[in-house]
Amino acid sequence: MTEPLLDIKDLYVQFEVYGGRLEVLDGVNFRVGTGEKIGLVGETGCGKTTTMKAILRILPEPPAVIPRGEITFKGRDVLKMNSAELSKVRGRGISMIFQDPTAALNPVFTIGQQFEPVIRYSSPQNRRLSRREIREKAIVSLQEVALADPERLLDSYPLQLSGGMRQRVCIGMALATHPELLIADEPGTSLDVTIQDQVLRLLRELVEEKHTSVILITHTLGVVRETADRVYVMYAGNMVEVAPTPKLFANPLHPYTQGLMQAVPKLTGGGVAHGIPGRIPDYLSPPSGCRFHTRCPHVMDICRREKPPFFSVDGGHQVACFLYDKSPEARRDEAVAA
Repeated sequence: MTEPLLDIKDLYVQFEVYGGRLEVLDGVNFRVGTGEKIGLVGETGCGKTTTMKAILRILPEPPAVIPRGEITFKGRDVLKMNSAELSKVRGRGISMIFQDPTAALNPVFTIGQQFEPVIRYSSPQNRRLSRREIREKAIVSLQEVALADPERLLDSYPLQLSGGMRQRVCIGMALATHPELLIADEPGTSLDVTIQDQVLRLLRELVEEKHTSVILITHTLGVVRETADRVYVMYAGNMVEVAPTPKLFANPLHPYTQGLMQAVPKLTGGGVAHGIPGRIPDYLSPPSGCRFHTRCPHVMDICRREKPPFFSVDGGHQVACFLYDKSPEARRDEAVAA
């Protein structure tokens, strides 16, 4: 893989709360190449959105604390950037589509009023745009997301639009800045399946046309299978498996990934889909070693003691599970000697 556009190394994110400190992200590693489409899947509460907000530095600090880690975008660490540098990254480098368009759009401002700062702050600093130019660019953005009568929509308030139209507006805003990396956080969650399919298909066409790198966060494995080049599987603040999309679906390796696959309902029948026993651990007192060991049917003693590193299995397919350690005896001897 060539030099990545985005490279996250050993990222930890914690939250100070009344009861103590929530250890949400526990050493996340994540890469996105130029023009690559990445899928990120996992249960609700596993840290997917927290990871993406950390990339943009929009986590509230406090209560959020980032004690360790690197988030490198185009060779520069986002965590070390000042406010001016962050504004450039957010304006022209990375855009994010949030999962709830109702919450993403301010109900007391028109669509045009909310488009204006997005376009203004994404333009080069030596190029001041007039209101007319901004409006023209906003109209083009709404046309690109297949919204009819964009001039009327710019003068409308969010409550005058349907859920699908609001989500298209959010996609238009995100792509109006011509970002190099687009983060789509479950863009179809609040929509019915028909509109969700239209929105995801539109998003896929637009990013391919603009050659934009994409991180797609979703619960729907079918969407990832059709959209992503590579897939990361996340559990309780850890990446547990990463592979090219065809390899992951043909041969899921981590017990958690296998559980996710088995939980998908089968349209061809074959009985009721099975869920994964147990629940995501409490981040106030997470389990030692592998965080999945309390729910894993293949748990071993080493799983309770040590956090598994990634083991390379086959051509870009990596899994964080001691089941795939080629020399488990050597690792145990090393642990005893230490």
